Amino acid sequence: MAAENDLVLIHFEDKPLVFARIEEILPNSKPDWYHVRLLLLQVPLQMVTWILRDIYIEGAEFTMNGQRMRLEKVVAPQQAQAPETTKQEQTPGSAAGATGNAKVISLNEIKKK
Repeated sequence: MAAENDLVLIHFEDKPLVFARIEEILPNSKPDWYHVRLLLLQVPLQMVTWILRDIYIEGAEFTMNGQRMRLEKVVAPQQAQAPETTKQEQTPGSAAGATGNAKVISLNEIKKK
């Protein structure tokens, strides 16, 4: 189930529409219903509050004004593993393939000029 601070993708009529961050989930007076405050990640940013059942927050399809909607929790892709490096490339602070006579350039010195 999506929780506060999770990113979700909002689907509208089976098409991805917008990303949103769940800001807050508060219980409603009806059992199994919640006030879900979403920050829509679009330009301009917009805050909305939807009253949803727990199963809708989990990803089940629902309707708003007769239009099919669905929330899908976004899971960040895992970082690809770096390829194995050779012993020459394992020297701390060295660039790939450097021979050991590399020079460090200070950005502060460049800004002074």
